[in-house]
Amino acid sequence: MNADPARPLDRIDRNILRALQADGRLTNVALAKQVNLSPTPCLERVRRLEREGFIRGYAARLDPMRLDAGLTVFVQVTLDRTTSDIFDQFRDAVTDVPGIAECHMVAGGFDYLLKVRAKDMDAFRRFLGDVLNGLPGVISTATYVAMETVKEGDAVPIPG
Repeated sequence: MNADPARPLDRIDRNILRALQADGRLTNVALAKQVNLSPTPCLERVRRLEREGFIRGYAARLDPMRLDAGLTVFVQVTLDRTTSDIFDQFRDAVTDVPGIAECHMVAGGFDYLLKVRAKDMDAFRRFLGDVLNGLPGVISTATYVAMETVKEGDAVPIPG
């Protein structure tokens, strides 16, 4: 995966990215039609965008309510010390924990911000006590329960 593309993105590349970001299940023929290309050059561009790392993968968006994960909680995590070894230990432990949808190291008054999904508050409280507080270096947490999801997703703004 190459972070620096051999050539800059043109209008067609950006349109391909927008279309696939909106619907990753588009067939190559439908995508080609949408971006005004014939199928073969369209497929070549998609493969190049994948190879160069612009497209990291494809996934289905699931309904958390239907999967008993309807409660969204944001958790601020403060570690007992800020050394590279404890950051590494925490990062390695967090990546394997189901229920943690996102983990971001942040600058400011705490070290990490987690997005956690749970069935309900009882399930989250068990998760907090049994899992989160047992992660390496955790000295304190602060919990914020989402009352309503106004906007959610991982769409990336595509310039131009």
